[in-house]
Amino acid sequence: MRKLINVITIGVILCLIMISGCRDSEVIDEGKPTVAIVLKTLNNPFFIDIQLGAEEEAKKHNVNLLVQAAEREIDVEKQMQIIENLIQRKVDVICLAAAGSKEIIPAIVKANKAGIFVIAIDTRVDEKFLKQSGGKISAFIGSDNFEGGRIAGEFIAEQLYGSGNMAILEGVPGHETGDARLTGFHSAIRNYQGIKVLASQTANFERDQGFNVFQNILQANPNIEAVFACNDMMALGAIEAISAAGKTGDIIVVGFDAIQDSRRAIREGTMAGSIAQYPKEMGRAAIEYALKAINGESIPKEIPIKIELITKEKLESN
Repeated sequence: MRKLINVITIGVILCLIMISGCRDSEVIDEGKPTVAIVLKTLNNPFFIDIQLGAEEEAKKHNVNLLVQAAEREIDVEKQMQIIENLIQRKVDVICLAAAGSKEIIPAIVKANKAGIFVIAIDTRVDEKFLKQSGGKISAFIGSDNFEGGRIAGEFIAEQLYGSGNMAILEGVPGHETGDARLTGFHSAIRNYQGIKVLASQTANFERDQGFNVFQNILQANPNIEAVFACNDMMALGAIEAISAAGKTGDIIVVGFDAIQDSRRAIREGTMAGSIAQYPKEMGRAAIEYALKAINGESIPKEIPIKIELITKEKLESN
C-alpha cells in the first residue's frame, strides 16, 4: 500500500512539473498564422505599448502572437538568440526592433533563408550592409527620428531665445534611432550661433545612466540651461539629477517618446516637452502588414507613424 502511495505521489509530482513546464512555453495553434514581435526590451514603457498594440490587433485577426525581448536595449546577442529560436519554431513573420542596426543583420539573413518575412519596426537596419549581406526587409514601420530630433532642437532654441548653454544625452553609440535623433537635433541648433553644446555623452537609453551621466555633466558644467535626451528614460534620469542638485525648474529638459511618466513630468513643469511617437500604432501596423505579407499582398517599403511635440499647453488643451 505504501509503495502504491509513493508511486501515485511521484506521478502527481511529475504531472505538476509537466504542467509547470507547459506554462513556461507559448502554445501555438498550428491552424493560425504566427507573428513574432522581437523588441529591444520590455523595461521601457515605449516597447510595452508596442506589445499592447500588437496584442489588440492580433486578437482581432486570430493571429498567434509571440512577443520576446532582451533584458537591456543594448543586448544584440540576446536578440540574435531569440531570432534563432523563432526560426526553429518556424514562425511566419518576425517584426523586429533591432538592438543593433548592423549587428543584427546575420540573424535577418538566416530568417530570410528560412522563408520568414522580416519587418523592421521603430529602428531601421543598415541598408548598405543588409544589401551586401544579401538580406531583405519587407517593410519599415516607424517614425521619422531625424524630423523628431529637428523639432526638439527648434523647440529648445525657442525656449532659450536662441542663446544658452546646453547638454545632450545620446543613445546607444552607432544605434540608428539615437543617431538619427541626434543628427536631426544638430541640424536645427546649428542655425543658432548663440547655443553652445557644452557636453554630449551617451547614457545608453537607460534611466539610471541618464541620472549618473547628467549628474556628472552638471558638476562639470554648472551653467547648463537645457538638456536634450534622445529618449524619455534618460530625460527622466536627468530630471532626478537636476532635483538632486537643487536646480528643479532652472534647466529646460526635452525628451523623446512622450511616455506617461514624461507626460506627468511635463504637467508638473519638470520637463518642458517630449517628441511623441505612437508605439501602439506601430504594434498594430506590425500585425496588419505581417498578415498582408503572409497572404502574398504587396506592402509599401515605408509605413510612417506620425510624431508631434508634446508640451504642457498641448496636454492641457486635450
